[in-house]
Amino acid sequence: MDPLRAQQLAAELEVEMMADMYNRMTQACHRKCVPPHYKESELSKGECVCLDRCVAKYLEVHERMGKKLTELSLQDEELLKRMQQGSGTA
Repeated sequence: MDPLRAQQLAAELEVEMMADMYNRMTQACHRKCVPPHYKESELSKGECVCLDRCVAKYLEVHERMGKKLTELSLQDEELLKRMQQGSGTA
């Protein structure tokens, strides 16, 4: 696969993953913070605060997980390199 096509696929996958994360966050925070039977057309102050906190926590956890997964991936790559060097196939 040529590098340009690989870059396009990576960009498409990233957009798809971000859209999925946004949809999951929206559903989870809506379920948690907004009652199923609306009393008013506008969000109450409590609902707004709940949504703000929910979104902030969701994004913080998403960022932490991304950093940890990147760290683990780098460790795996390093281990694989060491194993290949040890067996003389590098």
